Amino acid sequence: MSRAGRERQMHSPDQANRDSGPGSRHDGAARLDAGETSALSPARIAAMVRRYWYLLRSSWPRLVDLVYWPAVQMLMWGFLQLYLSQNAGFFARAGGTFIGAVLLWDILFRGQLGFSLSFLEEMWSRNLANLMISPLRPIEFVLALMIMSTVRLAISTIPVALLAIAFFGFNLFGLGLALAAFFANLLLTSWAVGIFVSGLVMRNGLGAENFAWSIMFIFLPLTCVYYPVAVLPGWLQTIAWLLPPTYVFEGMRALIISHVFRADLMAESLALNVILFVAGSAAFMGLLKSARRSGALMQAGE
Repeated sequence: MSRAGRERQMHSPDQANRDSGPGSRHDGAARLDAGETSALSPARIAAMVRRYWYLLRSSWPRLVDLVYWPAVQMLMWGFLQLYLSQNAGFFARAGGTFIGAVLLWDILFRGQLGFSLSFLEEMWSRNLANLMISPLRPIEFVLALMIMSTVRLAISTIPVALLAIAFFGFNLFGLGLALAAFFANLLLTSWAVGIFVSGLVMRNGLGAENFAWSIMFIFLPLTCVYYPVAVLPGWLQTIAWLLPPTYVFEGMRALIISHVFRADLMAESLALNVILFVAGSAAFMGLLKSARRSGALMQAGE
C-alpha cells in the first residue's frame, strides 16, 4: 500500500470517531480535566495562601504597616478616654468603650483592607489574567483571599490588643465568647465589602483602587462606632440598623457599660451579614463575567 493510502486509512472517519467519540482517549482526558478543575481544590487554595504569605513575610514595611496605624489609633483614643474618665462620671462608668470601639473598628477596617490588598497584589503585578485562565476557580481565589485577610488581621490585632492591656488595662480578650461573636460578624462584613470592591477593581482597573482604601469609612458614622444609635436623627437610625456592624458596636457598649451580652443583636447582625455576603459574592461574579466579556482582565493593572 502506498504512503498516501496509509495516510488516508489513518485519517479515516472511523478512526476520527474512535479518537473523539464518547469513551475515546480524548473524551476521557477531557472528562478528567473537567473533573479536576470543577471540584474545589484545597491544594490550589493553599498554594494561593502560600503565595500571599511569602509576599507578606518578605517585606518588613508590609508587616510594620499592619501594626503601625492600629497602634497609633488605639493610643490616641486611649489617652483621650483616660483624660475624660478622670473628669466625667459617665466615662468613669463606661471605661473601655472608646478603646473597645477602636479595636473592633480596626477588625472591620483591617479585615476588608487585608482582603483587598491581597487582591491588589495581583493587579499591581499584572498577574490577574494568568490566574483567571489557570485551573484556579473564582471561589478558590476568594477563599484564599479570606484566609489571608484573617492572617493579616491577626498580625495587626494581637500586638495592639496587648498594648491596650499594657497602657490602659483594657483586656479585649477578657470579653470571652462575646468577642468571638463580635469578631465573626465584623469579619463577615469586611469580607462581603472586600469581595465587592475586588470585583469593582477587576472590572474598572486600578482607577477604582481608591475604593479599597476609602469605602469602609462610609461605615464609620453610620454604624455608630463611638456613640449609640440614639444620637442619630430618626431617618438615619433606620439606615444604621440595616448595617450589620451597628449591632456589634451596640452590643459592645451594652457589654462594657451594662455587663449584658445581647445575643439578639448578634443574631440580627449575622442574618444581615448572610444577605450582605451573598449580595457581595453575586456582584463579584457578575463583575467578573463583565470583565471577561469586555477584555478588562487582559488590561488589568492599567
